[in-house]
Amino acid sequence: MPINITMPALSPTMEEGNLAKWLVKEGDKVSPGDVIAEIETDKATMEVEAVDEGTVAKLVVPAGTEGVKVNAVIAILAGEGEDAGAAAKGGAAAPAKAEAPKVEAKVDAPKTEAAKAEAAATPAAPKPAVNGATPVTAGERTFASPLARRIAKDAGVDVAAVTGSGPHGRVVKADVEAAIAGGGVAKAASAAAPAAAAPAAAAPAVKPMSDDAVLKLFEQGSYDLVPHDNMRKTIARRLVEAKSTIPHFYLTLDCELDALLKLRSELNAAAPMKKTEKGDAPAYKLSVNDMIIKAMAQALVAVPDANASWTDTAMVKHKHADVGVAVSIPGGLITPIVRKADQKTLSVISNEMKDLARRARDRKLKPEEYQGGTTAVSNLGMFGIKDFAAVINPPHATILAVGAGEERAVVKGGEIRIATVMSVTLSTDHRAVDGALGAELLGAFKRIIENPMTMLV
Repeated sequence: MPINITMPALSPTMEEGNLAKWLVKEGDKVSPGDVIAEIETDKATMEVEAVDEGTVAKLVVPAGTEGVKVNAVIAILAGEGEDAGAAAKGGAAAPAKAEAPKVEAKVDAPKTEAAKAEAAATPAAPKPAVNGATPVTAGERTFASPLARRIAKDAGVDVAAVTGSGPHGRVVKADVEAAIAGGGVAKAASAAAPAAAAPAAAAPAVKPMSDDAVLKLFEQGSYDLVPHDNMRKTIARRLVEAKSTIPHFYLTLDCELDALLKLRSELNAAAPMKKTEKGDAPAYKLSVNDMIIKAMAQALVAVPDANASWTDTAMVKHKHADVGVAVSIPGGLITPIVRKADQKTLSVISNEMKDLARRARDRKLKPEEYQGGTTAVSNLGMFGIKDFAAVINPPHATILAVGAGEERAVVKGGEIRIATVMSVTLSTDHRAVDGALGAELLGAFKRIIENPMTMLV
C-alpha cells in the first residue's frame, strides 16, 4: 500500500512552509531516520526525516515550492515488495501549494504561546490525531522510529509515554526532543498537538483597511508590491495577538554604567587565550548585552513573583530564568533563548549568545531554541536609540527594552558630574505583573547593573 509523506508541522504555530530541497530522488530506498528533505519555516531551515521504510515512488512537490500547507502530501513511498510505479499512481496526493493571497487583508487567528503554557500547566488530555496519527492508548504497542527510540533511551525518556505526531501515531525524533526540552512528556504532547486547538485571539475592534482600499490611496505605477514571506506574516500575527490580548504597561529607569563598563574591560583583559582555526584568540569577549542578560535573569530570581506567565486558569510560576534575546535577521527578527541564564557565568552566556545569533541569521535554529522562555531583552542601544518600549512576546509577562549608554549630567550630593547612563523600559503584562511588582523587578535589575560584581558571585 502506498505511504504518503506529508508536510510536517515543525512548530506549534506552523501553517505552511517552503520545500527548500529534496535530499532523495525517485527510486531511492529510505529507512526510518533518514534525512529526506529540507523545509524552510518562518524562522529556520530544518531537516525532515523519514518515519517509514520504502522506495521513493514519487516526489509530489518539487524542490523550491513555497507555501506548502501542513499535512499536504509531498511525496509517496512504495512499501516493501510494492511496485513503485503503481504506488505513484495510487498515492492519495493532496493539494500542496497554498492558495494565492486574496487582495483583501485579513488577520489569521493566531496560535497563542499562552495557550501552550496553559496546556503545560494543566493535566494532559488525550491527544487528538495529528497528520493522520492515532493516539497510543494503554496496552497498545508504541510505534517509534529507531532514531527516536535511541534518543529517548539516551535521555532516559520512556518512549511509550511520548505522544507521536508521525503517521499512525508513530513517535519521531521531534516528539522525543520536545519531551526532553520541555522537561516532561506532558509538555511534549501539548507542543505537538494541533495548533488549531488553541483559542483564537480577540478580533480587533476596528476592521483593518483592505488591500484594495490602501492601494487606491496611491497613484497606479508609483509603487511595487512585495509579497509577505512566512516570517513577516508570523511576526504580524504575533504582534496583533500581543497588542490585542495583553494589557501592556511600561516602567522606565535610568541605570549608571560606569562600574559595569570598568568590570567588563577588566574581565575581557583577563580572558585566557585559546587556539582556533584562525590562530590564538581570547576564550571570551563580553559585551554589555551579555551582562544585561545576566542581570535580568538574576533580577527575576530576586523577584520570583515576576518570573511568571499568564493563563486563563492559572499563573505559571517559572523555576528558572530563561531569557530570550531579540536578534535582527533579514526580513524580521527572532528571539533565541539563553536557558537558565541565572545559573550561567558571563563567559558561557557570551559564547552561547554568539552561537545562537550566528545560527539565527543563518536560519538554523531549532524550534526549542527560540520558543518559550520566561522573559526577553531587546537592545537598540547599538543604533543610538535612547529609549523605547518593546512589545511583549507571549507567553512572557515582561520584556526589557534597552537604550544606548551615553554620557549625561547627573546630580550626586548636590554636585553635578558626568556619568554613563542607560535608560531601560520594562513592558509588563498587567494581568501577571502589577505596577509595584514591576517596579520591584526593575529596581532589582538596576541594583545589579550598578553593582556588577554581584554577577560574579
